[in-house]
Amino acid sequence: MPSIHNLNVKSLHQRRIDPIRRIFVRDLVLQTRIGVHEHEKRGRQRIRVNLEVVARLDETLHDELRNTICYDDISQAIRRLAIEGHIKLVESFAERVLEICLSDPRARHATVTVEKLDVYDDAGGVGVTMSADAG
Repeated sequence: MPSIHNLNVKSLHQRRIDPIRRIFVRDLVLQTRIGVHEHEKRGRQRIRVNLEVVARLDETLHDELRNTICYDDISQAIRRLAIEGHIKLVESFAERVLEICLSDPRARHATVTVEKLDVYDDAGGVGVTMSADAG
């Protein structure tokens, strides 16, 4: 078996790297005011957000944050959205998250899932998945 020192390994910079990246956030759980029922208007409830942003990043990363789409920026914007005020529909929240995801001009497509976690005792969550292209 050849040792790693004898392998002809090219660095990624010497290979053609697909410029399409999938940036994601998984299982972001937040408290927000959401819902159409009276009891939902009186307090916050837990939601879970999952998202994926498809982006074309033509430049070489050079280990620089500015050369990619920052998942922390997206997460922080969603956290701000969650504390802004009452939103009636999960779909409306998901649309606003899609807008956040597609705000970077390098973003081409995004898919967002928003779930209310405490609606039913016998279900892990209820919600919606939505996708949009940049445009």
